[in-house]
Amino acid sequence: MPVTKLSLAALNQLDRDAFVAALGHVFEHAPWVAARTHARRPFADREALRRAMLEVVDAASLSETMALLAGHPELAGKALAAGEVTADSAREQGGAGLDRLAPEELTRFQALNAAYRAKFGFPFIMAVKGRTKQEILDSFARRTRYSREAEYASALEQVALIAGLRLAALINE
Repeated sequence: MPVTKLSLAALNQLDRDAFVAALGHVFEHAPWVAARTHARRPFADREALRRAMLEVVDAASLSETMALLAGHPELAGKALAAGEVTADSAREQGGAGLDRLAPEELTRFQALNAAYRAKFGFPFIMAVKGRTKQEILDSFARRTRYSREAEYASALEQVALIAGLRLAALINE
C-alpha cells in the first residue's frame, strides 16, 4: 500500500491529535515522540522536523528510550511471519527480503535474535531499507559483540535512521 504524502505546510497547521495521527508511527510504537514534538512547530523543513523528533528522544528518560527500543519487532521474527508488525515494519522488512527467507536463513535469524535479546534486553534494530540479507546478518553478528553501552547507542542511531527514512517517504517539501 503506497504511503500518502503530506506537505510540511499542512503538517505545521495540524492540531496535536492530527499531528500524532499523521506522525505517531514514525517511531515504532512510540506516538509520544510525535506528541512531544508538536509543540516545537513550525518546522522549516523535513530535516528540522527530524531533528526536533530526535531531540525529544534524546530528552526522554532511560525507561522511555528502552521502551522505544523494545517496541521494535525482531527482524524476520515471529511477529513478521504472523502479520503482527506495523505496516512500516512489514514494508521495510519485506523490501529486504526478510519475509521470504529459506528455512536455514530463518533459523539463523532466530538464533541471532535470541542471542542479541539475551545480551542486550531489546531487539536488534537496523534500518534495513536498501540492505541485503547478508549485510543485515553481518551487522547482526558484528553488533552482538558490542558492549551494552555501545549497542544501546547503535540501536538509537538505527532508530534515528529509520525515522528519517519514514519521514522522507511521508513528507513532501
